[in-house]
Amino acid sequence: MRFRDALSAPGLAAVAEFKRRSPSMGDIRPDARVEDIVRAYSQNGANAISVLVDERFAGTIDDLRAARAVTDVPLLAKGFFSTEEHLRELREAGADAALLILRDLDDDTAARLMRYADGIGLDTLVEAHDDAELERAHRLEARIVGVNARDLSTFAIDRNAQLALVARAKADVVIAESAIHSRAQGAAAELAGADAVLVGTSLMQAADPGAKLRDLVSRPLVKVCGLTRQEDVDAAVEAGADLTGFIFVEGSPRRAPTVLSVPDTVLSVAVFVGEPEERGADLVQLYEHEEGQVRGRDAVLLRDGERVASVADLPWEGCDPEHLEHAAAVSGRLVLAGKLGPDNVRAAIDAVHPWAVDAASRLEAAPGIKDHAKVKAFVEEAHA
Repeated sequence: MRFRDALSAPGLAAVAEFKRRSPSMGDIRPDARVEDIVRAYSQNGANAISVLVDERFAGTIDDLRAARAVTDVPLLAKGFFSTEEHLRELREAGADAALLILRDLDDDTAARLMRYADGIGLDTLVEAHDDAELERAHRLEARIVGVNARDLSTFAIDRNAQLALVARAKADVVIAESAIHSRAQGAAAELAGADAVLVGTSLMQAADPGAKLRDLVSRPLVKVCGLTRQEDVDAAVEAGADLTGFIFVEGSPRRAPTVLSVPDTVLSVAVFVGEPEERGADLVQLYEHEEGQVRGRDAVLLRDGERVASVADLPWEGCDPEHLEHAAAVSGRLVLAGKLGPDNVRAAIDAVHPWAVDAASRLEAAPGIKDHAKVKAFVEEAHA
């Protein structure tokens, strides 16, 4: 399978990276054996594998050869490549794709290398890290575009700038590179429009890189909603929640005072009925107004005003014995809500296979006050 095709299936794909060190961090896993790590990635959900072949990352082309010997997963060679000879050597060593960094290449050179690579059956990942480079990638008609959150000149990370570029990128495959350490950060890239994420440092730092990869790509995400106190937010984050929900709806017993503080490894969601307001949350969950009720039944999840998922919920203070069947029939990315708790979330996941699950009232000690043991049990069951 070609590298491009491996990243084109529905859902968020993962490119898992092997590297022993980086210029920004120094040694990460200096004694790592490429065979061991690549096998672990192959067995735990990697759609493709990136191998650093540059000495600044303690890599060589022999690492690429060793990776090719132990996996059939498409391989991306990463380094600083500028000649046809570089690309030919990579292809002969087993690469399915090679990185071309626009910071280091003018348009004529990049176009020439892209044509040459295509002629030898090698895909090219054309990397941009700012607006100007993204426009160059578009002019080059790159089929695979990577958006790096790290400025390679300063090593500074700007995830917000990365997500804005991902949202504007036009290519067959868009990859968000760098600075992804959690499911929620991967999901943020996905919702911005990324087809895949490239993850290296967080995997190579993990005690078990394969298990870390499996955790990053696992679904569903877990949202704990109806949070009104910082201690409850902190408990949800500690339990492993991926999304935290804050309700701004008149008449709700779970109305939040504001969007409370969450770490950047978790996404915040502001919940409204009828018309949203600017609250500084990462996402908005918007219900329709229903006369005589606090909210309508179903909702949509919005990113920057654009619909990115459907929310299947129960009627306000109501029930529907066919709720799961209704939810399972929804096409596209789905957040499943409606009286979910530790005792029923796993069965609901098995029946519906949602992108995320969402719970509020059944995780409480009192309206608006979370029971931390229930929150922990819910997250554990959903992630089981």
